[in-house]
Amino acid sequence: MNRRSFLTAVVLTGSLALTACGSSEDGEAYTPDPEALQIYSSQHDNVTKAWAEAFTKKTGIKTQVRQGKDASMGHQIVEEGDRSPADVFLTENSPAMTLVDSAGLLAPVDAATLQAIPKDRRPSSQTWTAIAARSTVLVYNPDKISEDELPTSLMDLQRPEWKDRWGCGASGADFQAIVAGMLADQGEEKTTAWLEALKDGARIYQNNIATMKAVNAGEVPVGVMYHYYWYRDQAGTKEGSGSTKLHYFKNEDPGAFVSLSGGGVLKSSDKAEQAQQFLAYVTSPEGQQVLVDSGSMEYAVAEGVDSDPALPPLDSLEAPPVDPFGLSSEKVTELMTDAGIL
Repeated sequence: MNRRSFLTAVVLTGSLALTACGSSEDGEAYTPDPEALQIYSSQHDNVTKAWAEAFTKKTGIKTQVRQGKDASMGHQIVEEGDRSPADVFLTENSPAMTLVDSAGLLAPVDAATLQAIPKDRRPSSQTWTAIAARSTVLVYNPDKISEDELPTSLMDLQRPEWKDRWGCGASGADFQAIVAGMLADQGEEKTTAWLEALKDGARIYQNNIATMKAVNAGEVPVGVMYHYYWYRDQAGTKEGSGSTKLHYFKNEDPGAFVSLSGGGVLKSSDKAEQAQQFLAYVTSPEGQQVLVDSGSMEYAVAEGVDSDPALPPLDSLEAPPVDPFGLSSEKVTELMTDAGIL
């Protein structure tokens, strides 16, 4: 078995194990309540629970949340197929939703729900919708690098002068979504070259928070991550970001990629009407305000709903025009494995 096949087997084995023993992310036994709307979620736990509780309070419809990670939960739903207890699937990033969508397991989203979201914030497939968004940023330490020395493009980090001078959480779903955006925008040849440079020239950290803290501590001058980790730390103690600033690439650069968190209804759901109601609630002004008030510092995506005022407006980020339906977690895993990163 080659390394790529081994990694795929590990993911599938993990998801099958979850299915077989009915365990939740923390290993505790999970028994679906047949009376409750089953929400499988890899979105932030506090945000999902806030949505579920507010929806139940408003409608009287009982909900139950099963928490997991993007990749493992997406594979789990695909493995469960028509037998899945899930009625609704919420993700942090869109590649996991595309995985389920490509398996033909999602029902069309109600037209009224889709109309609440601008066209550039939902997939061409129309089988799921954005529920939140996060922006790619470059976190940097002004004591280690001046603003005029920063790269003008995310693609610049493959140049020799950046060797050992940048970091990222390469093994996480967040970073892999950024690579998926690059792949869709720049193509396989350029993405492969960039990943090979990453393997040889970047410092790999556990996740976005570890990357931010490494830049804050001066281990590397810059790091690639999502915006909201920095804003949440800045709103708190600033322990992990006090010595850093953010740089937005803009100009439709791959480094300006905006990742959409997704929400979809499973075709196999026996509570399809209630599931569509839940998705409509999450994307409504009331549901989007629940997101804003949660302190997650993610972007609201519905028409006419303002995100936290500390954030630069979503429309000002000049993200590359990438169809989220076309983002492939499988292809990214393949390229990163071939590059020796995973």
